[in-house]
Amino acid sequence: MIEHDRNAPAGEVFDESTVISLTQLCEVCSVEQTLIEQLVEEGVLDPLGPGSNELRFRYTSVRITLTAIRLQDDLGVNLAGAALALDLLDRIDELQRRLRIGSTD
Repeated sequence: MIEHDRNAPAGEVFDESTVISLTQLCEVCSVEQTLIEQLVEEGVLDPLGPGSNELRFRYTSVRITLTAIRLQDDLGVNLAGAALALDLLDRIDELQRRLRIGSTD
C-alpha cells in the first residue's frame, strides 16, 4: 500500500490506496481522537490491520467521518444511526453503479 506524508504537496490525488494515521484523520476532519475511536467501535470506520502503535486508515475514511459528523450535526443522528445511514448510502451507491454498468451493455 502507498503511504503519503501528511505534508504532501497540494494537489496530490488521494485514493483508497492512500493510508493515513489516526492523528492525520483527526487533523483533516478537525475532530478529537475520541470521536474516531467511537466511530471505530460502532463499525463506521474500519482501521487497517495492526502494524504500528497508531491506528491507520484508508483515505476514504475522511469522507466517511465527515458524513457521520454531518448526520449528527444536521439531523441529530447518534453514532449507531450514522452507522446505519452510511451503510444504506453505500448500498445505494453500489446499486446505482450496477445500474450504470447494466445500462451500457
